Amino acid sequence: MQITTIPLTAPAYLRGYLRQPDDNTPQTTFPAVIIVPGGGYTHIPEAQAETLALAFVARGFQAFYLRYHFSTEVSPLLPQPILDLAAAISQLRHNAAKWHLDPDKITAAGFSVGGHVVSVYNGSWQQPWLQQVAPATDLKLNAAILGYPVIRLDAGWPPTAEKLASLTTQPTTLAADQLVNTACAPTFVWHTADDPLVPTQNSLLYLSALAKNKVAYEAHIFHHGPHGLALANAQTAWKADADQPHVARWLDLAVEWLHETL
Repeated sequence: MQITTIPLTAPAYLRGYLRQPDDNTPQTTFPAVIIVPGGGYTHIPEAQAETLALAFVARGFQAFYLRYHFSTEVSPLLPQPILDLAAAISQLRHNAAKWHLDPDKITAAGFSVGGHVVSVYNGSWQQPWLQQVAPATDLKLNAAILGYPVIRLDAGWPPTAEKLASLTTQPTTLAADQLVNTACAPTFVWHTADDPLVPTQNSLLYLSALAKNKVAYEAHIFHHGPHGLALANAQTAWKADADQPHVARWLDLAVEWLHETL
């Protein structure tokens, strides 16, 4: 496996974990996934992001994680992380042959505020403000995965007006459920019903919009689990209650769904 770091607009970057075709893996190209981590727009948990990426590598993907801009680096922050995701997708399509990935099988998997980045992107990729990042490149996702996502900035997160002000002066323009349209990629959504930080209402609003626009989706609302579960197993459990074997099934369900969708 090759590990590579691809600079974007500093300090953003893309880190890749790349399989190499060999006699034991006769296929010459692999589907790709970009992990867009959470972290409240102030940081990303890099060890957790790497663990998520490696879990997808183990299931046959070329995997990356995106270190996007933080609210301490741009004021107001948004939409810069969404532009970072556009730049990352452009890199994957331009380097598809070099990185042995299928440019028609690119998924973005966003968690918590990373889910906000991915869901807003999914409804906005065709807009001029995003197309200007790479005007000659197909920026559409082939699939999206949203784990306990922030969907809009008035549905329980952020917790304070001060935090909101650090992110945007126009929160209504970043309500991902209002941006859903027929050009959105098929989407897999999972959340826990008692998430104490990002209410499940976020996912339900997005699912309703997907259904209204006849965008293919699959959804799993698990009955219990704290926020920030990632793989929901011992590898990523940040406290005892974050090891949730029932919720941990989301990854295999998502991979099965991707194989049927891509």
